[in-house]
Amino acid sequence: MQRHREVAAAPERSAGEAWQVIAALLRDTLVCSPRVVDAEVDQALAAARPAGVALIAGGHLDRVPLVLVAAPVHLSVTTVSGEAALTLEENLSVPGGASIEPWTLYLPTPGPLAATVRAVAATHPRLASDDPPRDVERPSQAGSVLDRDAFARRVPGA
Repeated sequence: MQRHREVAAAPERSAGEAWQVIAALLRDTLVCSPRVVDAEVDQALAAARPAGVALIAGGHLDRVPLVLVAAPVHLSVTTVSGEAALTLEENLSVPGGASIEPWTLYLPTPGPLAATVRAVAATHPRLASDDPPRDVERPSQAGSVLDRDAFARRVPGA
C-alpha cells in the first residue's frame, strides 16, 4: 500500500519541530500493530533524530523522501518549505498500520550528509541508509494454510 505524506517545514516549523511531526506520524503508523513493540519504535526514532533534523534543515527532505517499509505499508515522507509550507494541508494519518509486521525506516543519503546519515542508520537495526525497495511485499509464510491432500480427498478430480 503505497502512501506519500508531506509535512510543513520552515518557515511554518523549525527543523526540530518538523522532525517531531514526522516522528509522531511514523510512530502512530507503526504502534497500532500488535506485532510492533512501542519501545523499539521510540528507540529507532530517537536514534534517527539527528539525521532527520539535519535532512530537514538542509532542505533535503523537500526533494528526497525518507521511506518507511512496513508490510503492507510503504510510506514516503517529504517536507515542504518556503511559502508553500504556510498553506500546506497536511494529512498525517496512514491507513493499514494494524497489520504491520517487520519494518525498516530508510533514510536518504544526500551528498553532503551521506556519511552522517550512514553513521546514524548504523546505530539501530530498524534504520537503513541504502535505497528502499520500490514496493513492499509481505514476507512469505513458511507453509501453506491449505491442506492440499485434504482438499484432494474432498474434491474428486482436484
